Amino acid sequence: MIDLFDLYFYEDCPYQDESAELLRLEGRGKMKIISRENGTSACAGELAEYYERKGLKVHNYLKDGETFKPGDAIIEAEGDIKLLFRFWRVSQTFLSLMCAIATKTASIVSAGRKKNPDLIIATSRKTHPGSRVFELKAVRAGGGDIHRNSLSDSIQLSQNHLEAVGELGKLRSLKKIEIEPRTMEEAFKYVDISDIMLLDHLSPEELRELGPKLKKLNPKLELAVGGIEASRIPEYAPHVDIIVISAPYYANPLDFTTKIERL
Repeated sequence: MIDLFDLYFYEDCPYQDESAELLRLEGRGKMKIISRENGTSACAGELAEYYERKGLKVHNYLKDGETFKPGDAIIEAEGDIKLLFRFWRVSQTFLSLMCAIATKTASIVSAGRKKNPDLIIATSRKTHPGSRVFELKAVRAGGGDIHRNSLSDSIQLSQNHLEAVGELGKLRSLKKIEIEPRTMEEAFKYVDISDIMLLDHLSPEELRELGPKLKKLNPKLELAVGGIEASRIPEYAPHVDIIVISAPYYANPLDFTTKIERL
C-alpha cells in the first residue's frame, strides 16, 4: 500500500535538501508547528505516527476534534535536524489544510443544528485527488459525516442515471438507495423505492411544502439537499434531514507557522 506521506515528502525533496547541505546541518533539533488563529485539529495523529516511523520523537500533538487558539502547538517533535527541515514545510501545509477543513465543518454543523438539532451535515466525493483519506477524516473531526466515501460504498441514482436508463423498475439492495429525481413528478413516482431522496435545486419554501407530502407516502424516507451555499444552511436545515456540501474541502488554509531549534 502506498504511504501518502512518503509521496508528499518525496515530491518536495526527491534527492536532498540543498539548503541543509550547504549549511552542513548536523545533530538534533526540535520543531513546533504553531497556529496563529483559532481552529479545530485534524490528522495530526497520522502525521505523528509517520514521524515516529521515521525516527523522530513526538512529544505532543492535538487529537482530532480538539480546539486550539493562537499560540498553541499542533504538533511538537524532535530528532535529526536535517529530517526536521525536510518535513517542515509539507507538514505545516498539510496540517493547515486539514485543520481548516475540520474548522469549517464544525462551523457549518453548528449553524445547521441551531435550526435542526438532528441535521446531518455530510460532505461529498469532491475531495482533492490523493487526499481523500485525510480530508474525510478531517470532516469527521469537525463533527460532520460523509455522504459517499466512493462509488463502491453506496448507491446514488443521479439525474444522469435516470436519463441513461429511462425508467426505474423494482429495486432491491442491502444498501440504502438514494435517488435524485429530475422533476416533482419523479419524486412522487420513486418515493416508495427511495431510502434517501436528494432534492437539489429546490428552494426552502418548495422543500417545506414538498417534504411532508413525500414523508407521508414513505415515513422512513430521509430528505437531503445539496448544491447550496454554506451561508444558506440555516434556511434549509428545518426542512431536510441531510445537507450535502463540498465547501469544507475548499476552506482557506489556517495560518500556521513553524519553529525549529538546534538541541
